[in-house]
Amino acid sequence: MAYAVLSYPSLKNQDYNLIQEFRKMNDELYYSVAEPHVSFVFPVFDVEKDQFINEVHDKSKGIKKINFEMRCAVVNKDAVIGCFHLLLVPDKGYSDIVKLHDRLYSDLFFKDLRLDIDFIPHMGIANSKDGFEVKIWADSWNQKEFSIAGTIEKLTIVDYTNNILTDLNEVYLE
Repeated sequence: MAYAVLSYPSLKNQDYNLIQEFRKMNDELYYSVAEPHVSFVFPVFDVEKDQFINEVHDKSKGIKKINFEMRCAVVNKDAVIGCFHLLLVPDKGYSDIVKLHDRLYSDLFFKDLRLDIDFIPHMGIANSKDGFEVKIWADSWNQKEFSIAGTIEKLTIVDYTNNILTDLNEVYLE
């Protein structure tokens, strides 16, 4: 079993539909696995469920809801599975997401922090083994003005086993 922390942010219906339509056509890895989300803690394999849940609750105390606005798409090379991802990256809210990510990794999960990959706050919307295809998608998004605003109101602790996500617990932010 592996446990992780995601946020399924509140989005306007129009933005949610735009993201999901694009994901349905271009996100073969994760579209059927999870709703649009921001990842905070990547899968951790060596912590018991109750310990994991308690740690997330502890580290989330006093954290305020995070408002964000994404206006840029970027290409990211996956260091593990050998493909490229298209990420929507927030302008507004970037530092608050990074700070919450770092806070969650400050104690019990510290040894699981992936220093071999950069943490970029994002919502993944597409992937391909062809990096140039992903670059074309990024250029297509960035050639038009777009703004996807939302709020991270809660964190969802999930079990991620055999490419299946199961929501276990929610932590509401202040």
